[in-house]
Amino acid sequence: MTAILDQVTGWEPAATRPKIGIRDVRKEFPVRDGGPPFAALEDISLDVGAGEFLTLVGPSGCGKSTLLDLVAGLTAPTSGEILLDGTPITGPGLDRGIVFQQYALFPWRTALANIEFGLEAKGVSRRERAERARHYLDLVGLDGFGERYPHELSGGMRQRVAIARSLAFDPQVLLMDEPFAALDAQTRESLQEELLRIWDKTGKTVIFITHGIDEAVYLGQRVAVMTARPGRIKEIFPVDFDSRDGDLRANPAFGEYRHHVWTLLREEGAEAVARREAVRRHG
Repeated sequence: MTAILDQVTGWEPAATRPKIGIRDVRKEFPVRDGGPPFAALEDISLDVGAGEFLTLVGPSGCGKSTLLDLVAGLTAPTSGEILLDGTPITGPGLDRGIVFQQYALFPWRTALANIEFGLEAKGVSRRERAERARHYLDLVGLDGFGERYPHELSGGMRQRVAIARSLAFDPQVLLMDEPFAALDAQTRESLQEELLRIWDKTGKTVIFITHGIDEAVYLGQRVAVMTARPGRIKEIFPVDFDSRDGDLRANPAFGEYRHHVWTLLREEGAEAVARREAVRRHG
């Protein structure tokens, strides 16, 4: 373990009960040939505190998105349970907002009208919808672009609209599934900074899925590293910088955190290869 990680005492939630509690979760999917079910996740237990920004990183195909779908209530675990404020999650709800990698905007709606969509489902009046949509459009730095349609916006701007739409109906938890993966490096870094500013201003609980090590370290208060399939939690560790001023990625502490995640993923890759080889040899 590196020196900087040895100095960290750990992240402590503000409240005893976590905002999100994941308890011994397993997720299986049936296979076409009628064989044994395919295990995507196994023995996942994880707490996320109110107002925490947790990043989740792991090998491709390890079940990161599957886990986010479970928290969103889009699918149910095969066993175990997922709790929101101590209550089991049994389906989708407006207490959780989701931002996907693809922008998922309605092409026939303007930016403002896209942001108003969730508010319509809540039965918010037309006047309040418009006021709230303008507020969140301004929050994501798109004041003046409300009447533009998605095809008139850049990729980064469309993702800002998607974030504003998720925030507008005031969810307790924001779930983000590799939302910046399709963007160029400069836009991605700009939106990372913007997202941290929005998180700091709103205090939302955020679970952010990424395959980028730098992104996981830059954004997260804690980083959860997953194993290869079936996905398990390999390690969770807190990230703490004395200051975020200047170029954080040039900070020696940033490099140590990054190297720690890289080492965990490299170890997991080697172990996964060894497991596959053992299965091949012994059937």
